Amino acid sequence: MTEGAEAPPSAAEWPVELRGVTETVVTTFGPNDLWNVAALGVHAPQHGGAATATTWGNTRTRRNFHREGGGYVQFVTDPVVFADATLSIREEPDPVLDAADAWAQVEATHVDTDETENGTRRQHWELRPVESDVVEEAPRTINRGFNAVVEATVAASRLDVPAYDTETLRERLRYFESVVESAGSDREREAMSRVREHADGDW
Repeated sequence: MTEGAEAPPSAAEWPVELRGVTETVVTTFGPNDLWNVAALGVHAPQHGGAATATTWGNTRTRRNFHREGGGYVQFVTDPVVFADATLSIREEPDPVLDAADAWAQVEATHVDTDETENGTRRQHWELRPVESDVVEEAPRTINRGFNAVVEATVAASRLDVPAYDTETLRERLRYFESVVESAGSDREREAMSRVREHADGDW
């Protein structure tokens, strides 16, 4: 890793329990000396192995993982931060976001590459924490609206992907928007507004 992303020499533990695919925000150090902010699904370790993640296409996260060898995986409960990380280009001077409840600086090792039927390159990574911290120890609640925002970001990110039916995705987005309206707080509604804005209101 470069000067902007130096890793401590000793290994660390994940600051939270990983189960299934945990939706996180990752920051990676770019060639412009800023930290790019993006969403990253982290798969829990299997049979004592490392946690894993997949990058899709020629993303900044993929390029920075190759260039720097890692980044900072962060666990957030702010739906607006998650929506912006998923669907917009955000760069920060510091690696750890104010919204992070916990974080882990990770080494990212490229282990495999394959392609989808439509030619999108998927690169698979093993993630190993080298430093971690828990910032927010008080319990935080998550409502159905937050989960709907997460699913909406996935659907919105696929609107221009040929492998997915656009009208089906729009139907999902309309449904998720209705869940946010009925079960979310003002923060989830703001996040859904960001999703619509980033997707050019295309539903």
